[in-house]
Parts: sequence; C-alpha cells; structure tokens
Amino acid sequence: MNITFIDADVEALCRQSKRATRELGVASAQKLQRRLTELFNAENVTELVAGRPHPLMLDKRGAFAVDLHGGDRLVFKPTKQPPPAKADGSIDWAQVTEVTIVELGDYHD
Repeated sequence: MNITFIDADVEALCRQSKRATRELGVASAQKLQRRLTELFNAENVTELVAGRPHPLMLDKRGAFAVDLHGGDRLVFKPTKQPPPAKADGSIDWAQVTEVTIVELGDYHD
C-alpha cells in the first residue's frame, strides 16, 4: 500500500525511531514500526489484522486506526478524496490502497 503523511511532523515521528521512542514511549514506538510495515505490505486496508484495525466514528469519521500500545493509535485516512464508497455511503476500505497517516498518539485525551 502507498503511504503518505499529513505533514512533516507526523512523517518525522514515523521515520525517526529515536523521536518516536521519546514522544510515544518504547512499546508504542516499536509497534509503530511493525504497523507501518504491515501497512506497506498490505494491498488494501482490509488486509490489516494486527492492532485491532477499526474505522473511527463521530469527529474522526472517515479515518481508520490501529492500536499501538496502551491508548496510542496510528490513525490514517484514504489519500484519494472522495474515497471509494459502498452502496450505503460508507467507505469501501477494501478499495483503499493509498493512505495518509494523520495522527499518532492517544486521541482519547
């Protein structure tokens, strides 16, 4: 899958393991690297199995998350807008092959 980043700060957090460890902690930083590898190797979003992959609701509707450690999540959205849709209007995640990482951390705070 193709992966892009919402901004340079998110990209640096994903690409610089020391920074990720400092900002997210050791466990989340290690899982971040695994989740990025899984994203890269997947053909589409529905192939993700680790990290309790799930679409988000309410104010984060249209985004998808995978767990890192504790409350930390890796959150991404389809890069192509509007995203592919099912007949009911929801995102067809099986057709999403390009994602943009938009957030890392605990969005529950």
